[in-house]
Amino acid sequence: MIKPWQKISSTPIGDFRIFTMRSDRKISPRTGKEHDFVILDSVNWVNVIAITPDQQVVMIEQFRHGSNTVELEIPGGMMDEGDTSPVAAAVRELREETGYEGGQARVLGEALPNPATHSNTCFTVLVENCRCLHPVQFDHGEDLITRLVPVADVPQLVGEGKIKHTLVVTALYYFDLWRRGLKTPEA
Repeated sequence: MIKPWQKISSTPIGDFRIFTMRSDRKISPRTGKEHDFVILDSVNWVNVIAITPDQQVVMIEQFRHGSNTVELEIPGGMMDEGDTSPVAAAVRELREETGYEGGQARVLGEALPNPATHSNTCFTVLVENCRCLHPVQFDHGEDLITRLVPVADVPQLVGEGKIKHTLVVTALYYFDLWRRGLKTPEA
């Protein structure tokens, strides 16, 4: 049976605006030896599966600096300090990035972006009956184009490597499970 490692100390390493870094010293329950681990702390994130009445997914294209590529993704982002829930954050991100708004917003799933090094959670929120009702409100570092993609085309886009962002692929998998009746959204 795998046992948790006991943390004996934690030392801040740096604050890098969107995340902080710390070094945790822990004891292996198997060997009793001490080891250092670098942990990135970030606020939680949201991804939004926004579906229009005619069964299209509201997606965005944007340049990603880490990969230096333009990616086809779903709307999403970091939860702000004032966000009361992942659903509230997702509704805000959807509206800001695309101008779309809908109903029946609820958490469809949650994933750990990289539990080896990250302490946060990424929530997938489903929003149905979405319509474009507002102008976009991009953050200073955003440059996005909204794309409507038929729900039926999404698996092929993932299969062809046209959707590659890991957390987006995970969110789309939750959506597929929900459509097949294998995933129940949280109330």
